[in-house]
Amino acid sequence: MSNRSLGKWLALGLGLIFAFATTVAFAESHVRIVRLSEVQGTVEIDRNTGQGFEKASLNMPLIEGMKVASKADGRAEIEFEDGSTVRITPNTRVDFSTLSLQDSGAKVSTLTLVRGLAYVDYSAKQKDSDFTLLFKDEKVRFEKAVHFRIGVQDKGAELAVFNGDLKVEGNSGTAEVSKNKSVTFDFANDGKFTLAKNIEEEPFDTWDKQQVKYQQQYARKGSYKDYPFGYGVSDLNYYGNYSNVPGYGSMWQPYFAGVGWDPFLDGSWMFYPGVGYTWVSAYPWGWMPYRYGTWNFVPGYGWGWQPGGFGGGWYTVPAVTNPPQRFRLPQAPVRGTATVVVGHPVVSSTVPRRVTVQNGSAGLGVPRGAVNNLNKVSRQVEQKGSATISTPPAARAGTMSSPSMAGSHASPGASHTNAGPSHANTGGNRMGTSAGSGAGHPSAGSSGGRSSAPPSRPH
Repeated sequence: MSNRSLGKWLALGLGLIFAFATTVAFAESHVRIVRLSEVQGTVEIDRNTGQGFEKASLNMPLIEGMKVASKADGRAEIEFEDGSTVRITPNTRVDFSTLSLQDSGAKVSTLTLVRGLAYVDYSAKQKDSDFTLLFKDEKVRFEKAVHFRIGVQDKGAELAVFNGDLKVEGNSGTAEVSKNKSVTFDFANDGKFTLAKNIEEEPFDTWDKQQVKYQQQYARKGSYKDYPFGYGVSDLNYYGNYSNVPGYGSMWQPYFAGVGWDPFLDGSWMFYPGVGYTWVSAYPWGWMPYRYGTWNFVPGYGWGWQPGGFGGGWYTVPAVTNPPQRFRLPQAPVRGTATVVVGHPVVSSTVPRRVTVQNGSAGLGVPRGAVNNLNKVSRQVEQKGSATISTPPAARAGTMSSPSMAGSHASPGASHTNAGPSHANTGGNRMGTSAGSGAGHPSAGSSGGRSSAPPSRPH
């Protein structure tokens, strides 16, 4: 064989090796997202952009390498694709060390609880996935459905199992903990653990139970029970309903969507490394309709969301079909990494006891689970233009045992949305008459007939 032929074969072989290595790398590098599904009080997030911690916003996608931290008045919930949740209480930080998607479809999630008190409700619906929680030198891996609480302090940690069972692996061996039992770890003694046959109640247990009840109650309702993903389904069933629109099929629309409302009135453009700018909705239900499917404007009915597109990645810019004339298509900022806020949602660090809901607010400011039948309130708002609802008292926190954050990292910022903004206060609802205006978008443009905003979908 000539040197020239040998060189060709070597080049081809090296190319195949490089291609295989690249394929393997991409198999572990798919951009995967989970949802910041609840924000109360002061919660901050590090997007891994080099800017440190900043104010967190509801419905932010969380990707690998990001960190979430709550201040003394903050609480948050993170929701995974299968509906599993992690809830953090005040003075708690959790790092998302690994959020990857393998070529086989298996999801690998590794979270590190740095400090504070967290509740984990793992559904185990995806059998081929790997979910791990790390704290200090200990490792908790989930193989079956389990609901537990874990608090980490400087000197030790305590884990209590409400339902199911789990194993904690560490320097002192493996601790097996079953339902209604707990275990404590002594970090000063190489993680030596002590098992107990009971659970001591913590002040935030009530809040956790309220959220579990909400998720379970509303995940079972609605027209679409078989979504490939579970995150956001409960909020869709609580904050809106499905209607069969002639010529279009089944579409979902939020309650209180009056004349002048369009899906992009309130939210933010947020920058993500490797992905770019992503639209983050401010609406409490605003997760799945902005990551998948299509927003469709139907003359005589208004804006509605049609589910779909679950198999091809997720949208950074939601797809829009058949917008009305003079509708301003949402467009991401061209350059920079700063967050760009759109609209004027009212924010507060506390949940109000009374909320005035206006038509055109699309549920903005209505705390999840605040009333048992939003559909009934929606009909009242249709007739009168607004309605005032009373919200249940927040779960009392009292004095908790989790540690306070040592070394505050960034300026605080509150991000829980309360009273609805001053959108149009007349018009229909539940796929009622609407005329989308698109006011308040950061970019101009108009279109008529059937067209669509070019979506961006990481894989």
